[in-house]
Amino acid sequence: MRNIYHFLIAWVSSIIYRRPSRKLYVIGITGTKGKSSTIELLSAIFDFAGKTNAALSTVHRKIANQREMNKTGNTMPGRWYIQKFFRNAVDAGCEYAFLEVTSQGIVQHRHKFINFSSAALTGLHPEHIESHGSFENYREAKVQLFRYVSKKARPTKPIFFVPGGDPNTFAFKAAVSRGKIIEFSGRRLLKEKLSNNTDQLGSWFESEFNLSNAALAVEIALSQGIKWPTIYSALRGFQGVPGRMEFFSGKVQNPEKGPQEASVVLDYAHTPDSLEAVYSFLKKKLDNTPGKLICILGSAGGGRDKWKRPLMGKVADRYCDKIILTSEDPYNENPQTIIDAIKEGITATEKIQIILDRKEAIQSAIQNSISGDLVVITGMGPQAWFYKEKGQKLPWNEAQTIQDAFDA
Repeated sequence: MRNIYHFLIAWVSSIIYRRPSRKLYVIGITGTKGKSSTIELLSAIFDFAGKTNAALSTVHRKIANQREMNKTGNTMPGRWYIQKFFRNAVDAGCEYAFLEVTSQGIVQHRHKFINFSSAALTGLHPEHIESHGSFENYREAKVQLFRYVSKKARPTKPIFFVPGGDPNTFAFKAAVSRGKIIEFSGRRLLKEKLSNNTDQLGSWFESEFNLSNAALAVEIALSQGIKWPTIYSALRGFQGVPGRMEFFSGKVQNPEKGPQEASVVLDYAHTPDSLEAVYSFLKKKLDNTPGKLICILGSAGGGRDKWKRPLMGKVADRYCDKIILTSEDPYNENPQTIIDAIKEGITATEKIQIILDRKEAIQSAIQNSISGDLVVITGMGPQAWFYKEKGQKLPWNEAQTIQDAFDA
């Protein structure tokens, strides 16, 4: 009955707002990670090319030249939100709309009655296993987007984008009964378009996973007739994504060493695979230096993906010199219980420090670091709320907390 309710909401809202997506070229982007980063970069490329667009991601809500943080707490908001967003985009003169599509949104029919013209998969890794029952069910939920777009896209034949070399793409390709499939690769982009050199681009492009996101954005832009010189110029001007491999630096007063230059990275990574990508990349930056990699790590509560907690601890143990375990959206779970589960994956227990208060953990890590160290904070990124028990939520700004630590 609940799914019927969501289906009816999607149908009614499309009628109320007069099926606005029919007047847009809508590109749905799904995957475990990289969706927001890809959409942010896509929007920047299309802006540079003079193609008016709208974008809805975990990070931002953008319509034409109006941009604001997504404070809904949802990547793919329900009720009337998406159709109203499309209607506003049409009224603002947008040609394109980029939409982040989640597995849970698909299960709740939030992709229905949207006239997608294209769909893309950033990649697939285990996530939301509890809510879907298995990884296979999670993958099938994502596959439904490709199947839906293949059948429903009008008036043009749809275009699909999948990561080359990803073993999970077979199910997505099999779901395409009509349209064109394009594979993308960060390594191919680096070799064929960038001559194995990202020096002319920002530091955001140094990591392999962001390069893969860039490759997807480039292929989508090329498919829409945007030329490589224009795309390259847009890449050079791209400033990165809030809370996605975002670098900060500032002066701190270390209690023992005196004045120091602190370096901090804020990233949304919240799965073992994404943590591995972030930590391994940052650890390489510290190669042949005395600097230490200091991580602030937690895991969301509310019964979400308990299986991953010890695995995240294991990844942190492999790469980090110091591990500060803290609270991260505990919902109705005891934060200490979550931390204990993460600790199970850490064998070098002498690395561990527990500071339950997240703001205190961030401030302590930064103010006790020394020049050359790198503090990496994962899990929440640009999130606007911190979720606690009984539906409580507190306003949250992790970037500001970092800046406050510098100022202290």
